[in-house]
Amino acid sequence: MLEVRDLTAEFIREGEVLRVVQRIGFDIAAGEAVGFVGESGSGKSVTARAVMRLAPEGSSIRWGGRILFKGQDLLALSEREMTDVRGRRIAMVFQDPMASLNPVMTVGQQIDDMLMRHMSLSGAQARKRTVELLGLVGIRDPEHRADDYPHQFSGGMRQRVLIAIAVSCEPDLLIADEPTTALDVTVQAQILRLLMRLRRELGMALMLITHDFGVIAGMVERVYVMNNGEIVESGAIDTLFAAPKHPYTQALLAAVPRIGTRRSA
Repeated sequence: MLEVRDLTAEFIREGEVLRVVQRIGFDIAAGEAVGFVGESGSGKSVTARAVMRLAPEGSSIRWGGRILFKGQDLLALSEREMTDVRGRRIAMVFQDPMASLNPVMTVGQQIDDMLMRHMSLSGAQARKRTVELLGLVGIRDPEHRADDYPHQFSGGMRQRVLIAIAVSCEPDLLIADEPTTALDVTVQAQILRLLMRLRRELGMALMLITHDFGVIAGMVERVYVMNNGEIVESGAIDTLFAAPKHPYTQALLAAVPRIGTRRSA
């Protein structure tokens, strides 16, 4: 479904060019869950944004290579054509819900707008579906909570709202960029279980971005390990856990906490 070939990403600032993604390639099949793992600055989030053709806020970025989505090169589309892809066919959940949600609009309005824009629903139809979506992601009393503003929700509930927006149009591919970073351990587990359930129920492919192998254990079938803008190792998740080959992969796995182990003084 998604084929990325020779992808490069270059930040352009004050005439200087900094390449942050180095001619990488990867594939994601329909309905497949794939993880991208690496520490901050490894290029994984920029790679995810490349699929959406979204530059980080305040940055100028130049993409290279090919991003084929169902045979269509996303890098060759106009910005107007890409607006029809974003949200409808490919959706993204960002790591900071307060930065992603509009603070002066109710959460219901924000989901309504997505449905009316991409699904051509009437206002009444959109609101009915919005209530269903909020219930789907585990928001209690969704009919009334749809009229609340983002600041009236907890961090975990805001992330659920973001997920509701992302899956509202039942996209073919859902990109989750560090979706549990700012959440406590219990809420992290709830959000990850929610993503797994929605992926199964809606038949979506999932591209999960994280710095922690512990997060993707049991979540994905395959994984790409990124360091300094390059993919240094890839393969089935079970294989990488059992026998990592690259020293960087080995170091990431060594950093995963394990029950029953103690650090030496």
